[in-house]
Amino acid sequence: MTRAFVIVMDSVGCGGAPDADRFFNGTRPDTGANTLGHIAQACAEGRAETGRSGPLRVPVLAGLGLRQAIAVASDLNAPLAAMPLAGRWGAATEVSRGKDTPSGHWELAGVPVPWDWTYFPDTVPAFDDALVAEVCRLAGTEGILGNCHASGLAIMDRLGAEHLRTGWPICYTSADSVFQIAAHEEAFGLDRLLTLCAALAPFLHARRVGRVIARPFVGTPGHFQRTGNRRDYAIAPPKPALMDWAQAEGRVVHAIGKIGDIFSHRGVTHLHKGKGDAGLMEHLHRLADEAEEGSLTFANFVEFDSLYGHPRDVSGYARALEWFDGQAAAFLARLKPGDIALFTADHGNDPTWSGTDHTRERVPVLVHGAGAGEIGLCAFVDVAASVAAHLGLAETGPGRSFL
Repeated sequence: MTRAFVIVMDSVGCGGAPDADRFFNGTRPDTGANTLGHIAQACAEGRAETGRSGPLRVPVLAGLGLRQAIAVASDLNAPLAAMPLAGRWGAATEVSRGKDTPSGHWELAGVPVPWDWTYFPDTVPAFDDALVAEVCRLAGTEGILGNCHASGLAIMDRLGAEHLRTGWPICYTSADSVFQIAAHEEAFGLDRLLTLCAALAPFLHARRVGRVIARPFVGTPGHFQRTGNRRDYAIAPPKPALMDWAQAEGRVVHAIGKIGDIFSHRGVTHLHKGKGDAGLMEHLHRLADEAEEGSLTFANFVEFDSLYGHPRDVSGYARALEWFDGQAAAFLARLKPGDIALFTADHGNDPTWSGTDHTRERVPVLVHGAGAGEIGLCAFVDVAASVAAHLGLAETGPGRSFL
């Protein structure tokens, strides 16, 4: 038997989505957005110099075909150093009608979203009276704060002090199908926040809202910080996905980061959480040594998206990519003969773009352990089919293997 590692670099898109004109940041369509390509250009032009300097340096991912994947997706010749190619490269196109976390991950796992998500209007207030009343009932408060579209970091800074004074939860949304609740871990209580979100989730799932997200934070006004205790309460996929296929045949499935939350903890044998991406990377390194023969490890590294994509921090995003590349070198060195490691993403979040929301993009598909050569354009569901074929699973879903 062999093992498979699927590693999602959250929001690390590579442009070229054929339907980008139907997705927006404010009034601007996502046409032309290219997370990786534009970061590489900014670095080469000296526009990403905070905490780093010079061209984007990602030799491991470049050796797997990152520059070629960007070109396949978008015809953009990204200014990345040419490296001897030792992997398979391509770019995947999504068909689900969303540029969000569940849509991307479900489809990568072989289950395109069969319905239209519910999105909240970009108005103030954003939420209807019945929803507000249900939050207040479950939270035991007389009202909520926020009730709008917002960036999580900005609204925490803007309303954190009022939250401490009133005890009311901060409720907000984005261009994604999400309802987010921020609350202070100590003043409001972490367990109380998680209980509130878990109890509210069925109400919103019935409306086809994809996720209720708990956003705990700590600190004092002017010094608030998010903690690592975020929890996503996602609607369950409508059909068995890659992890279910593996478990049905007795395989061990390891989920790193928020993978368990995204799939409503279905198909997960062991869940591995950590403090930030650095903590999650420790799990990935360990599982390279310890994961069982025939097992599947599915990992998500979220900080590209949460810390740098949404705040539109180009330098920070570049630093994160360079850190990740160094960690990838150490991880790949620990793999065993016959293993594959597949690096991909769930959507884009171009930090050079206007707005603060995700961008509709194709995503890179880079494979270590399956020879070298071009995959070309493929579908998100082809990722699941390829991993299933590598593991020798009977179920491969609607996709086609590119291995």
